[in-house]
Amino acid sequence: MRRIMRRSVRAILLDEEDRLVLIRRIKPGQAPYWTTPGGGVESTDASLEAALRRELYEELGAEADRFAQVFLFTAPTGEGVAVQHFFACRLLQLNEDARTGQEFADPSRGGYQLDRLRIDELPAVDLKPDALKEFITSNEEALLSV
Repeated sequence: MRRIMRRSVRAILLDEEDRLVLIRRIKPGQAPYWTTPGGGVESTDASLEAALRRELYEELGAEADRFAQVFLFTAPTGEGVAVQHFFACRLLQLNEDARTGQEFADPSRGGYQLDRLRIDELPAVDLKPDALKEFITSNEEALLSV
């Protein structure tokens, strides 16, 4: 069994109009791609949900509720694996001016643009990881019931 080298949490975050709240990543020399908000679990996080709540506030200035872990994605990395825990949740409020993540202080990391898409719009975008797009489109009804 390979050792977990990185554990992260990500949100399949739905707004009041059932749109996905995504981050459009723009990096110099690369085609844009979309990702769900979230990030690494820190040793000070009391739980995976606490880590995700912290990440949502840092990246989006957002608060959410109705968290349900719905998807687990693993990928080889270095000497082990990276594990991403995906939670479906509902957006309560969002204030982009309150974003505090360190990524916003480093222009070399590129852009982090907030985007909202309906699930039926996902086929037209490059959502990472690829398996997530298939999961979301295949489970639309269940995700919208969260």
